[in-house]
Order: sequence, then C-alpha cells, then structure tokens
Amino acid sequence: MMMKVYQVAVGNMQNFTYVVADTQTAECIIIDPSWDLEKIQEIVSRKSLSVKYIVNTHHHFDHTVGNQALAKAFGVKIIQHKNSEIEHDIDVTHGDTISFGESKLKVYHTPGHSLDSMCLVGDGKLFSGDTLFVGNCGRIDLPGGSAKDLYHSLFDIIYNLEDDLEIFPGHDYGSEPTSTVQREKATNFVLQKRSEDEFVQLMSG
Repeated sequence: MMMKVYQVAVGNMQNFTYVVADTQTAECIIIDPSWDLEKIQEIVSRKSLSVKYIVNTHHHFDHTVGNQALAKAFGVKIIQHKNSEIEHDIDVTHGDTISFGESKLKVYHTPGHSLDSMCLVGDGKLFSGDTLFVGNCGRIDLPGGSAKDLYHSLFDIIYNLEDDLEIFPGHDYGSEPTSTVQREKATNFVLQKRSEDEFVQLMSG
C-alpha cells in the first residue's frame, strides 16, 4: 500500500483539502473539499487520477461546501460518519475502512469538535480533520462540541496511535503544515497528560 498525498491550501480560513492517491492504480479520494475547487480538479487532471469518493472528516461547511460540485463533476459518492447532519451517500462508523485502489484508510470516530468528527489512518498517515491540529486542537463551542468527548478522542484514541504517523490536519494553524503523533505528544499543550476535569477546565478557559 502506497499513498501519495496532495495537501492543498484553500479558501480564506486556512483550510486544507487533500487529494489522496493510491500509487498502484491512480485511484484517489478527495478529503474535505471546500473552496478553490479548480486547484483540486487540476491535480486530478494533471496526475491522471480517477476519483472514487469524496470523504469528509466532519460536516462543517468549511470542509464540505465543495461536496456537491465535485461529486457531480466526478460522478462519485460522498462518505461521512453516520452521525453527520448533512447530505451524503455512504455512512461509515468507527472501525470501518475506506478503500481506493490497493489502499485503505481506517475510520476512527473522534467526537469533540463535532458529533460526527472522524480521523482516517493508513499507510503511516493520519488525516485528523479538526480533532487535532499542529500545536492545538479543534474548538468545542459549536453545536455538538464537547470537551469531555474531545478528551477521550485525544487520549483514548490518538494518543495511542503509532508515534511515527504523519499528521495531516484540517487547517494550517500550526508552525508547520504537517507533524507526527510523537511530535505532538511532546509539544502540543492539549496532548499533555492531565485528567478529564483538568482538560475540560483548560478548554473552557
């Protein structure tokens, strides 16, 4: 399994859209299309890729506003977590896999930023959406947000993933566009070991 990741900065909210291609077959998925769709279409065309799915890490508009246009352009279905509140074609849940070409990404349900937040893991890569950023984590003050849920997503799931996973976040909010689980455990203040109550207090402060 080998994936090539195209990390594309889009819009004016420092979002990342990802084109993730299986190198064996040139089949790809598009993660979190929002703005600047021509950039995405140009990569697909220039690299002669075949789009299989659009996948959203969560339902917020700044990660999904390009869904319908690209689904129509490429004739593909949209995948979201089963808790998503917006239009999509295929439900996934914790432990499911999303396959394209010879590649697979495993779904981890990581609520906290939103009820339907999920991370995708495979081939040494972690697409963390707005659950975890480089140097920070997603906000919890939007509908469906929960500091307690986020605590368990960060410490029960992400903290226990392989240290060398490369993190590809949903926004370019950090000192670098990517990181690793190990680096974030060492440097990210939200991933420092503390109790659930301490974490909730931190996030409410």
